Amino acid sequence: MSLSKLEQRVLDFLQEDPQAEYKVDQIAQRLNYKGTKNYKKLIKALAFLERVGEIQLTPAGKFRPVSQAGSIKGVYRANDKGFGFLSVGEDQPDLFVPRGKNAGAMDGDTVLAKVIKAIDPTTGKGSEAEIVEIIDRKASQLVGEFFAYNQDERAEYQYLGYIKPQGEFSDAVKVLVRPDGIHPADHTICIVKITEYPNKNHPDEMIGIVSKEIGHRDAPGIDILAILYQFGIPHEFPENVVEAAEAVEQTIDPQDLQGRDDLRDQLIITIDGADAKDLDDAISLQKVSDNEYQLGVHIADVSHYVTEGSPIDREAYERGTSVYLTDRVVPMLPQRLSNGICSLHPHEDRLTLTCQMTINKQGKVTNYRLFKSVIQSAYRMTYRDVNAILDGDLALRKEYEEIVEMLDEMAELHQILLQMRKQRGALDFDAPEAKIVVDEEGHPQDIILRQRYTGERLIESFMLIANETVAAHVLQKNYPFLYRIHEQPDEAKMDRFADFITSFGIILRGDTAKIEPKQLQAALKQVKGTEFEQVVSTMMLRSMQQAKYSEEPAGHFGLASEDYTHFTSPIRRYPDLIVHRLLSKYLQKAPSHKEVLALEGNLPGIADHSSKMERRAVDAERETDALKKAEYMVDKVGETFWGTISSITSFGIFVSLPNTVEGLINLKTLTDDYYQFNPHHLLLIGERTGKVYRIGQQVKIEVLGVNVEEREIDFALIEAEPVKVDERLLQVAPKKEKPKGRKVRSTKRGQRRKDFSSRTHQPKKRGRQKQSANRQFKIKRNKRK
Repeated sequence: MSLSKLEQRVLDFLQEDPQAEYKVDQIAQRLNYKGTKNYKKLIKALAFLERVGEIQLTPAGKFRPVSQAGSIKGVYRANDKGFGFLSVGEDQPDLFVPRGKNAGAMDGDTVLAKVIKAIDPTTGKGSEAEIVEIIDRKASQLVGEFFAYNQDERAEYQYLGYIKPQGEFSDAVKVLVRPDGIHPADHTICIVKITEYPNKNHPDEMIGIVSKEIGHRDAPGIDILAILYQFGIPHEFPENVVEAAEAVEQTIDPQDLQGRDDLRDQLIITIDGADAKDLDDAISLQKVSDNEYQLGVHIADVSHYVTEGSPIDREAYERGTSVYLTDRVVPMLPQRLSNGICSLHPHEDRLTLTCQMTINKQGKVTNYRLFKSVIQSAYRMTYRDVNAILDGDLALRKEYEEIVEMLDEMAELHQILLQMRKQRGALDFDAPEAKIVVDEEGHPQDIILRQRYTGERLIESFMLIANETVAAHVLQKNYPFLYRIHEQPDEAKMDRFADFITSFGIILRGDTAKIEPKQLQAALKQVKGTEFEQVVSTMMLRSMQQAKYSEEPAGHFGLASEDYTHFTSPIRRYPDLIVHRLLSKYLQKAPSHKEVLALEGNLPGIADHSSKMERRAVDAERETDALKKAEYMVDKVGETFWGTISSITSFGIFVSLPNTVEGLINLKTLTDDYYQFNPHHLLLIGERTGKVYRIGQQVKIEVLGVNVEEREIDFALIEAEPVKVDERLLQVAPKKEKPKGRKVRSTKRGQRRKDFSSRTHQPKKRGRQKQSANRQFKIKRNKRK
């Protein structure tokens, strides 16, 4: 086959990394093939290469080379029931890996697999793969509980006992412990270094050496400490980092004030939770006229103390973020900085970076200034007191008389900014958030819902507008930078969401491939105040892309914001620290060509690592919450509660209680009928009775059992409030031959739904050229067919 020069160039580029996928405009940019005429030639070349089978167009509208070996590379995601999924690309559907087809791969391993059941290109469903080779093991060590063998067993097996690992492992998996390491006591939580991995002959066995004892399983705090080790989150600072932190002075050197605006005579306050210790943002406000406010957002100048390449900086980069686990915080920075010189304590001089904005009554920033400053916070306010003041508490309004007028004006400005965001289409996913109250030994005593009132929301509004202003400023300069992005939702996921909400009588208008935030906002407005408002909101959230950091300014879909970054939390987020470091450089002078090249080389890696560390922290926080919620429900077995159906699967019904505890009603326990699963609208439909269970339905349950180790809670259905569903959705498939006894369609008990609470989104304005280019190609391809 003869290829043109351009076609060969395109093919060579794509084959450089067979696993990478690119949209048309990305290929054009990488090949420096610009201009309308060249663009058309490129589309024609891509169309030809796709037609002759050299490349393929994915359902997400991206191109990749066709694998000649018939194999595919990806990351294996294990399930504790023995099956798993192969993730092959950010915008690609996962491939299902059946039980016995994982070749001994463990969660997170990079593997080579062959497709044993082809993907349906229209839906991405039904694809299966078998792992043929393990390229890279993610884990070199595991965390788990040690079970000791007795004397006779040690003599027979030549092992001390075995470790039952934490994480996505089936109950059958164990790590046999060699005697040439630490000899732990029975039921000790340990770290075991793996010396031999599972294989086809022994798929459930590993061999290893105990390298560290964390503590006995019943000791206070060991459960959470084990989770930190499980996710590889460091909780102690290395000695060189501690020494570097101790060398940081806790008072400001007068020389550090040079070149800074002195704002110590201004009325500046902090507003945080009562238990917060790392106060990294302070605010000030003046109403300069009936039509304008001057808002000051003052952020701790952490980059002044954490210099590039220092031991503290390297450790902060590795951690990526502070991690909040029920009763403790694992900080990104040593407490001497995070709770000391960097924290904006009242009546203490502190170095800051200030974003000062003039905002009109339409919520538009008409003028702004970014500069280094020194401040002294006058009041350390809590959300509770601010909310009480705004609600008219006379005693507090008298006690804080000096700032009452400013607080009232802050509430006014917040409403203006909130209305501005609504008008441009920003989405508000105000999902319930639980606070788990524990005693001194870490045992959960209560689970209460966190309430967000005006105090919390006004701080959110002010931080959002500051983040947007900083991002827009640097983007206008066209300097290298780090952005917080939320990309356009995936078309296939939006199609499924649009299909799902029809069961509630909601029609999603417009093209799902080019969905606008305002269209989704309109859908949320339709369900506002209904019993299924939270359900639709949650399902919409699950249909979104995951927020991440990037060196490219792709905007923020959920906020309907063209420019967005993270500037306001440098004490607890490494990307914010990088943003401060870059901003400080750019305030002094424009970067040289050499500096630009260096930053363009470094920022993608920082963005990717920061995104991964953020996801690691979220996973650890979620695991800890699941553990404590399971512990809380242990003594509730036999009790009954009302809850809401939060998810429907082919193997059962997930029910969320008002306190956010979630449990499963296994399909096996629904013995009154034979239920069919409608995957498009997430319904269970009784073949004989026509009884329907759907998301958002109120049900009464009994707590059947709790497995703390597996973080699983089982419910039994007592009664359900009737629901109305479109008759057309109640059609069930023709009944096959009646099975003997009761047969369940699927009992993948471990295939629990994912929680996408950390996902948010991005506007579309910047992506129009990209989408139109790929759309143009799809039209051409369809015509040729």
